[in-house]
Amino acid sequence: MDLFEYQARDMFEKHGVPVLAGIVADTPEGARAAAEKLGGVTVVKAQVKTGGRGKAGGVKVAKTPDEAEAAAQTILGLDIKGHIVKRVMVAAGADIKEEFYFSVLLDRANRSYLALCSYEGGMEIEQLAEERPEALARVEVDPGRGIDLDKAREIAVEAKFPTELVEKVAPVFVALYEVYVKEDATLVEVNPLVLTGSGAIVALDGKVTLDENAAFRQPDHAALEDKASTDPLEAKAKEHDLNYVKLDGEVGIIGNGAGLVMSTLDVVAYAGEKHGGVKPANFLDIGGGASAEVMAAGLDVILGDAQVKSVFVNVFGGITACDAVANGIVKALEMLDDTATKPLVVRLDGNNVEEGRRILADANHPLVTIASSMDEGADKAAELAAK
Repeated sequence: MDLFEYQARDMFEKHGVPVLAGIVADTPEGARAAAEKLGGVTVVKAQVKTGGRGKAGGVKVAKTPDEAEAAAQTILGLDIKGHIVKRVMVAAGADIKEEFYFSVLLDRANRSYLALCSYEGGMEIEQLAEERPEALARVEVDPGRGIDLDKAREIAVEAKFPTELVEKVAPVFVALYEVYVKEDATLVEVNPLVLTGSGAIVALDGKVTLDENAAFRQPDHAALEDKASTDPLEAKAKEHDLNYVKLDGEVGIIGNGAGLVMSTLDVVAYAGEKHGGVKPANFLDIGGGASAEVMAAGLDVILGDAQVKSVFVNVFGGITACDAVANGIVKALEMLDDTATKPLVVRLDGNNVEEGRRILADANHPLVTIASSMDEGADKAAELAAK
């Protein structure tokens, strides 16, 4: 789960990372009130989960509350890379002397953590990394040791910080690593981390990505979810603990096991080329269980997608045998009753496959077509969707 900047700011403050005051507003009048409360120069910043806000006009300096209100009027409703701005953060202004970059992230390839740091921060960090990679230090962080002051100093030296700044930034690196570990994040990034005219080190912007697999030990994170912008079908699937991702296609997909579902997406996309460019409408992995309740929940989510024209259920019976899957499908259709109106193509294979197919054949549901192979099922589902 990606956080908004204001959420990252609050999280930084909680763990002792130096930040500036900031107030969230969703109306121009609210932005004005925030600027009045903060006093002095403020910065009105669009709150969207994407980069490039400044270049898109989503960050404006305001010298007065009137200017803050006018800036919010311009920014609210702005489309930034497909993200509509619904709120802004009015932040206290900063006397910026120098800008730096720091992040710590999960390095899956090396099964470790990685700190990225540069003495040259600011908006063009991606360009810097591409054109002058030597200016961006990449320091492996042992998860067992983490980032203590000694490690933080090592990172700062690798990033070519002057000696007089190493001792200033090192404690901030330690605090940012504390955010990373204690909040179960996979990314904590600050760009820019600045040195102010008064000599303070301050995080002016923050990006945090939280590991949803750790939600069971982070109950407070549920309140950080942006429910207003969550796809309603994905939200419904989440309520039933289904692994669902909406895609832009016409054939709904249900399978058991992420690998099988991914393969099914490819096969359906290939078959769809022969039927007018039909594509998969979703990724939905029901996992090892295919009870009537699980199957009904999955079908309910997929059938609720207006784009879906047909559904392909592709299940390989293992621990859960095919006869149990078939019974689940039959009972699920009974439970959904009139809400199930789109054709289903079902391919079963594996443990007890003959019994599973017999159960579906005996049920003789008008919406169900039995396929003997994955290729046949994908082709039939694509054909039905094209009709």
